[in-house]
Amino acid sequence: MAEHVIRLPDVGEGIAEAELVEWQVKVGDLVRADTTLAAVMTDKATVEIPSPMDGEIIWLGAEIGDKVAVGSDLVRLKVAGEKDSASTAQPQARAALADAPRAAPATKTHPTTDAEQRSARPVISPRQAPRTAPSATPRSGAFAGAVRPVASPAVRLRAREAGFDLRQIPGTGPAGRITHEDLDAFAARDPRVARSQTLQPKSAVEDVKVIGLRRRIAEQMATAHARIPHITYVEEVDVTALEDLRESLNRRKRKEQPRLTLLPFLMRAMVSAVAKQPRLNALYDDEAGVIHQHAGVHIGVATQTPTGLLVPVVRHVEALNLWDCAAEIARLAETARTGSATREDLSGSTITLTSLGAMGGVVSTPIINHPEVAIVGVNKIMMRPVWNGSGFVPRKMMNLSSSFDHRVIDGWDAATFVQDIKALLETPALIFASD
Repeated sequence: MAEHVIRLPDVGEGIAEAELVEWQVKVGDLVRADTTLAAVMTDKATVEIPSPMDGEIIWLGAEIGDKVAVGSDLVRLKVAGEKDSASTAQPQARAALADAPRAAPATKTHPTTDAEQRSARPVISPRQAPRTAPSATPRSGAFAGAVRPVASPAVRLRAREAGFDLRQIPGTGPAGRITHEDLDAFAARDPRVARSQTLQPKSAVEDVKVIGLRRRIAEQMATAHARIPHITYVEEVDVTALEDLRESLNRRKRKEQPRLTLLPFLMRAMVSAVAKQPRLNALYDDEAGVIHQHAGVHIGVATQTPTGLLVPVVRHVEALNLWDCAAEIARLAETARTGSATREDLSGSTITLTSLGAMGGVVSTPIINHPEVAIVGVNKIMMRPVWNGSGFVPRKMMNLSSSFDHRVIDGWDAATFVQDIKALLETPALIFASD
C-alpha cells in the first residue's frame, strides 16, 4: 500500500487561497475515483474537489471554515501501490471559474449538477446540495461503507432538529437524494414521530460556524455598517391607483408577458428620480475620495435564498420598460434561489432595491450595499383609513424606508429623491410619461 496526497488545485483568477466550506468524507472512509471529497469557496463560487483515484481517507488537512492555500495538502489517501505520490485534484478546477458559473437545480432548496459529472463544478452558493459520488446506490464489497444518506445541509439540519435518522428515510430526489418532502412524508407515515417532537424539553446547544456565503454576508454588512454613516428616511405612499393599474395591466397582458409585481414600477420610478439626482446612482470609493457617478442605472434587487441574501442586478434599467423589468426580475430571482446565477448576474449594481413583500413590516432600516450610496426599501401594502378633507376613506398605503450614505447624500437630497418616487407612484401615469 502507498500514500497519495491530494493538494488544493489552482481554481483560477489569481486566487491564492480558498475557504473550505464542506467535507464530504471523513478519516476511514473508502472512496472511489471521482467521489467528491470537499467543497471550497472563493469569492461567490464553490468548487468541488474530487478524488483522482480509489483509496482510504487517512488524513484531512483542514477544518470547515479554514482558509486553505492553493497547492497545500488537502487529503491523504491510502492507495494500492508501492510508491507514495502527490497530485492536485482535477486540474479542470483551474478553468472552471473562467466562465460564468452555473448549476442545474436538483431540489427546491439547493442546486446540484449531475452526480456523474467528473470535472470540478463551480456554483454560486456555498451551501449547495451535498456533492455525491458517481452513484448514490450502495456498492458491494469494501466500498459499501463509503455511502451515506444524500441530503442538502438544510435537510440535514431539519432532520437533526426533529430527531430523524436519515438512514431510515428513503430519498425520492435525483440519485436518491432526501428532500424536505421526504421528511414530511416520513413524519406523516408515523404520527408518533411528529407527536414525539412536541412538548419535549430540549437542552442541546449547536455551535454553527459562520462560513461560506454567510461569512461573506456578515463581512459585507459589517463593512457597510462600520464605514457608512447611514441616514434613513421613511415616507408613506398611497399606492391605490398604482395597484389598480397593475391589476388592470396583468388582466390585459399577453400570454408570453410576465406578471407585473410592484417592483417594476418602483424601478422605473427610481430611474426617473435618479435622472434628477444622478449623485444617488453612484459608488463611493472612500479610500480614494472619489464618487463614481454612473449614467447607466443598474439596480440590485436584494433576494433571499435558502443559503442567504444575494443581490442579483438588473442592468440598464433606464433602457427597459415595465415588462422588460418584470421578466429580468423573474429570471434573476430564479437563478439566485437555485444557485445558478452568474458573476455577471451578481455584480455591478449602482443602487439597490430591497423588499420583503408581505413580510415587509411597517418600517425598516435597510443597510446600504457598500460601496453604493443609496438603497430603497419597500414595506408591505396595508389598507388604512386616510382623511380626504371631508372624511376617512380606505386607501392602500405603503411605506418606503430608504437609507443613504450621509457622507455623500445630504438629508434634503435624500428626502427630495424619495418624494420624487412617491409622486410617480401615487400618479402612475407619470411613470409612462417619463419613459
